[in-house]
Amino acid sequence: MDIMQSFRRSPLSPGKGSKVTRKGDSAGNESGSQPPPSPSPSAGSPAVSPWKNIGSLFQRKERDESDVASKRSHPVKRSNTDPNMSLSSESFVRRSIRRSMKLVSKKDKEPSSRQELLQTVSEGPQEEKKEEKKEEKKEEEVEEELEEMYMLPELPHTPLSVMQISKLIEMEVLEEAHLNLLALRQEFQQELERCGEDSPIELVKKEKDLNLLYGDLRKKVNGIVRDANSLPSRNKGLLVPVARIIQEEERRAEEVGGLPDSWMEAWREAVGEGVQVKVASVHLEQREQNTSRLSVHLGLLGKAIVEDLENVKKELRWSYPPSFRAFSTYVKSYHRVVGQHLRKLEQQVTERTELYALLDWIINRYKSEKIMGNESLQPEIGDDSKDLQLEENFLEQLKEKYCCRVKVDMRSALDRITEVENEDFWMHRKTPEMEENLLNSPFHFDIWTNVKGNVVNSRRIDAQLEQKVITSCLEELKHFPKRFESELRRLCSALKPQLLWTHYQITYINCFTALQQHMEEYLSACPREVEDFRKEVKWLIVTLLQGLEDQFKEDVKPFLRRMMTRKWLTSDDDFNQLYSRTELLSDHCSVMTPPHVQEFASHCHYHVVREYIGQLMKNNYSCKNRKQESAAAKIRRQWEKLVNEFQDMTSTHEWLNSVGHDLSDIIGQKNKTDIKDHLEPVVLNYPDFSRKHLVAVLSFRGLMRGREHQLILQRFTELKKKLGNASGDKTQVLFGDMQVTVNTDCLSNLPFSCLSFLLPDS
Repeated sequence: MDIMQSFRRSPLSPGKGSKVTRKGDSAGNESGSQPPPSPSPSAGSPAVSPWKNIGSLFQRKERDESDVASKRSHPVKRSNTDPNMSLSSESFVRRSIRRSMKLVSKKDKEPSSRQELLQTVSEGPQEEKKEEKKEEKKEEEVEEELEEMYMLPELPHTPLSVMQISKLIEMEVLEEAHLNLLALRQEFQQELERCGEDSPIELVKKEKDLNLLYGDLRKKVNGIVRDANSLPSRNKGLLVPVARIIQEEERRAEEVGGLPDSWMEAWREAVGEGVQVKVASVHLEQREQNTSRLSVHLGLLGKAIVEDLENVKKELRWSYPPSFRAFSTYVKSYHRVVGQHLRKLEQQVTERTELYALLDWIINRYKSEKIMGNESLQPEIGDDSKDLQLEENFLEQLKEKYCCRVKVDMRSALDRITEVENEDFWMHRKTPEMEENLLNSPFHFDIWTNVKGNVVNSRRIDAQLEQKVITSCLEELKHFPKRFESELRRLCSALKPQLLWTHYQITYINCFTALQQHMEEYLSACPREVEDFRKEVKWLIVTLLQGLEDQFKEDVKPFLRRMMTRKWLTSDDDFNQLYSRTELLSDHCSVMTPPHVQEFASHCHYHVVREYIGQLMKNNYSCKNRKQESAAAKIRRQWEKLVNEFQDMTSTHEWLNSVGHDLSDIIGQKNKTDIKDHLEPVVLNYPDFSRKHLVAVLSFRGLMRGREHQLILQRFTELKKKLGNASGDKTQVLFGDMQVTVNTDCLSNLPFSCLSFLLPDS
């Protein structure tokens, strides 16, 4: 038998007598080159190993060279191999043995004649490439998975030496190496049975050799599997013998002399290592080079996953029997390896955009049609097998980290807003802008846009994250009003002119009112957080309103003090000043949002009424010589102007409007006997109007004692008793805490009956 024909026999390759078939294999393979089926690798088998006379292999020159040339379609130089058992020269063995051990196919069939060989060489590289492409396309169309069943060839009677087997493993002649390794293992088992427990040194040495050789074979197999997708053209042809070796070793797992752990599990680990190499090879730039580096990296990673799995589906899986579930194993490896890779990425990223990119890629993109749901990978990947294999609680931790970053970024954005307000307005004493006839600052819209963007983005991830993000934003937003007010007061409260400070206060009342209204849309999702923010905004608005009110009170204070005096009666200067400030107040209210205009205007209205009427109670002036009529007329005119102004401000204290008229009627009566007939309106409208207040009004009119004075007081007492509960709303207090100057005249308040005996007629 020609020794090279013997080498071309692939002991684990499909062929005559084998149950392994593929559509790509030709039925016309050389009939005499295949070994007979041998399901039982017994020691007494008559088969002779092709390596028994291996020395003769290295003595052949001319015929071997022409044989090899026919395989490669180009001449090979003469080998200088020493015709010994030594395998020191690798080049010849690599060219001849590895070629001889590959699967026999149409592409590997020798030319039938010298003429064919010459014709093949003369066609040139271009024709060769065309033929290869045609063959590849044809094989791709008809490829199927490797069949599960196979027949193990007969084991050689005498295995090769340890060095020779090791060399075959090194040169990736795996089929022949494995057969000799099995033969060596069989020898060991037989010797072990003969020796029993008393194992000689030679047996111990052989066991050690077996372990070393199996270790080398395992490493080589793992390397081929690991690099199968990285170097497909190199390793694809080796995967079939690798698969058969794994199958055979799994079948012999219980026998002595092999490796203790599972070959199938080692294969899965090797697949995982190959996937790790692929994932690790995806480029990731430095943050300094590209701020969007993570998004770019994840995009490239998804593309690499799809391309790799497409190659497994189209190419690699046909080299494995169905029991390997090769495609599914690669998919599961990607689930696991990518999950580990994402954990490493998570530890490196801190920016909100990068954390969001991770979440979006994990939850949305990985399972989408872009990656695992890609059309090219269907239907092998079902809906139930697209999920990443992540560490327990990893996703929750990532969401929590994202929410914390949202809070940090929100805090920074809010602080920056305060800085921008200072740089654009406060520092330059610039008047705020008008928006829809209201003083306003656009930062409320900036804040709302920021929050809205975070919420919308998180909604794309899932509803749970959306809820957490809303909570995070509102929790951070809750602290903003106090911080803003503190900076505003620190930098602007001493502004001159005072009008600018007033404008700033009104601006931020309007601005925070709008911001609160924006946040109301999240009331159903986060009621507690929205309510907390609402309270903080209310505190700020009340604080700013109180500042405006105190400022107004301070402005009108000197002019109100000079009401109901001698100068007031003869000059309108003080009232004109009071009125001009009230008009300015009305202007301020016109640029304030409606909900707060009424509240603010009502407070100022009450203050002006209370202080204006309160001057009647201070006994600063008493009308003489019928001046009470002039005083009453003046009170009516001024009162009308004030009432109209506060009505324009939409004050809600309409109940105050009649008090000026009621008291001016009492003061303006020409005959003091008519006064008691005009007491009922003031008693009816103002239940807290008391006797001492009436005495003060009468004193201002000039009626401080006498019989008519007493009759008026007596009538007042009767009215109070008569009207009782019929008088106005007792919760509306005007006179209750109004200070009345005490009259030191001890006789003025005595009953008329007690003084009658002192009269001249008594």
